[in-house]
Amino acid sequence: MDLKRFLLRQKNAPRVAVLRLDGAIGPSTSRLRGTMLNIHAQAARIERAFKIRKLSAVALVVNSPGGSAVQSALIASRIRALAEENDVPVFAFAEDAAASGGYWLACAGDEIYVNEASIVGSIGVISSGFGFQELIARYGIERRVYAAGENKAVLDPFLPERPEDIERLKESQSAVHDNFIAYVRARRGERLHEDTPDLFTGAFWTGQKAVELGLADAVGDVRSVMREKYGNDVRLVPVAERRSFLRSVFGRTRAPAIEADLADRVLTAVEERLIWSRLGL
Repeated sequence: MDLKRFLLRQKNAPRVAVLRLDGAIGPSTSRLRGTMLNIHAQAARIERAFKIRKLSAVALVVNSPGGSAVQSALIASRIRALAEENDVPVFAFAEDAAASGGYWLACAGDEIYVNEASIVGSIGVISSGFGFQELIARYGIERRVYAAGENKAVLDPFLPERPEDIERLKESQSAVHDNFIAYVRARRGERLHEDTPDLFTGAFWTGQKAVELGLADAVGDVRSVMREKYGNDVRLVPVAERRSFLRSVFGRTRAPAIEADLADRVLTAVEERLIWSRLGL
């Protein structure tokens, strides 16, 4: 093939934007929370994905154990809104995990593809923490809390748990869980095998079993499936995070903030590691 024909084929080839959603999902509450998935960090990338010229589809490559339900919902909602506004199909591809909030993200796809070993599902809500009241008592430390409002100290880790606080937390979790289930049902429809007893209990499965349960559509990877749907000439266009020139040269932080940022980075890494460990990964 001569160069002119090759360039013409490249020019006319269908394009698929590849948007990676990689990592735990959490709120952007600090300078370093950009390392976690949240709408603040991803909004610009999502917008750019749908602005690529001659766009045929958007491929979401999801590798996430979950995290914040709110951020999961916000990211998925933005993807669906742009897909409908631009009349562009979205395909989701699970790598190591599309679990909990990660599965919420995958459900933004019109079709979901998995690897045989992917961890998929975990449709549930979890809240965890520690209780330190006996520890501080052992060292003679007195906890002093002053609040206007009897419920401002709910679930304080340095105070004994109160049954009414636990009940209030469970009510909140139940509401979020119901929203999660409703979203999965709306997106997956009749493909779901709802006669599976533990489908919405927080259980998770490997890829092939997820296909059998209707949580995913088939086993496949982004390159193979997109070539099958759009031909061998399809162009996969990665949508990377943009970094300013000054940020690239000088890094994320200023010298006076290095120690605080390092501590924040460590805590964020520990939190993300704990979320992954729930899946045995």
